[in-house]
Amino acid sequence: MVSAELFGPYRLGPIELKNRVVMAPMTRSRSAGNIPGEIVARYYAQRASAGLIITEGTAPSPDALGYARIPGAYSEEQKQGWRGVAEAVHAAGGRIFVQLMHTGRVGHPLNLPAGAVVRGPTAKPLSGEIYTDASGMQPYAVPQAMSQADIDRAVQEFARAAAVAVEAGIDGIELHGANGYLLDQFLNANINDRDDAYGRDAGARNRLTLEVARAVAGAIGADRTGIRLSPYGVFNDSGAFAGIDAQYEALSKELSALGLVYIHLVDHSAMGAPKPPQSLVQSIRQNFKGTLILSGGYDRKRAEEDLQGGRGDLIAFGRPWLANPDLLERLKTGAAWNEPDAATFYTPGEKGYLDYPVLSAAAR
Repeated sequence: MVSAELFGPYRLGPIELKNRVVMAPMTRSRSAGNIPGEIVARYYAQRASAGLIITEGTAPSPDALGYARIPGAYSEEQKQGWRGVAEAVHAAGGRIFVQLMHTGRVGHPLNLPAGAVVRGPTAKPLSGEIYTDASGMQPYAVPQAMSQADIDRAVQEFARAAAVAVEAGIDGIELHGANGYLLDQFLNANINDRDDAYGRDAGARNRLTLEVARAVAGAIGADRTGIRLSPYGVFNDSGAFAGIDAQYEALSKELSALGLVYIHLVDHSAMGAPKPPQSLVQSIRQNFKGTLILSGGYDRKRAEEDLQGGRGDLIAFGRPWLANPDLLERLKTGAAWNEPDAATFYTPGEKGYLDYPVLSAAAR
């Protein structure tokens, strides 16, 4: 029996979604010259059966391009690229939000255009290495600690990039406040060592995220602005810290007051991270008056249980969408899922991107 909860329609702000299944954002590194091209449009159009697609992380400025071949949303060429993506997805009956991701200290100058700088809340470098097309694996760069002028500029860059995407026909924006990227770097006490108004306590650590959310909501409307958060995530040297629950409870209340359309809450326990306490998830659910998207290791059974139990409103699937363009049909029918090829997650070209098999011609 098809669940009315998972496969039925849902109203997200001004947008009618045809089901409650979300395609989670996943970096794919297929945007040559940082411009989303024709293959990017085809990739997302293949997956337009999702109620909502959230794109890969997209840079709001040159400084934000920490990884090779990720798209941006700050130039006219990038705007036209996103126009092609929006048109392809809408023609296939889908809805799509662009995720705006500033990588912050997660980057290397070899991945940045001329004049761009790796910046973050701190001058402490990230541990480990990052891939560059020019020279392969390289140690993470030592970032510049952001000044007040840098912070003010970044806030406005987020707002302008959101406007660029919506002008291109994209339905809305997700702010990437998770996984150890810029906003999460400011949120996380293990990374943010500032003693100013952006780091001296929990309220100060929340400040940049709220400033960006307010600016983006002012540019495109709060009802088209969502945010992804990952309390207890461990990517990019983040991790839990003393007072984390209270900080995120306060943040969720303030995001609700701004009227954001959704919080997308990440649970990476299926990938080895600690599971966010259910008490925190419940507090965020109670504090935030908009839509709550849950993600992390879902199958159909668990998705239906959490929807029917009122624990969330939409359920996001990540890697299953990568390898299964027709994931919605597979969820409905119980068909087996294709396994993703990790060797092609971030490689250029169509292999491992556009060539995963579907169940039937009708699902194309």
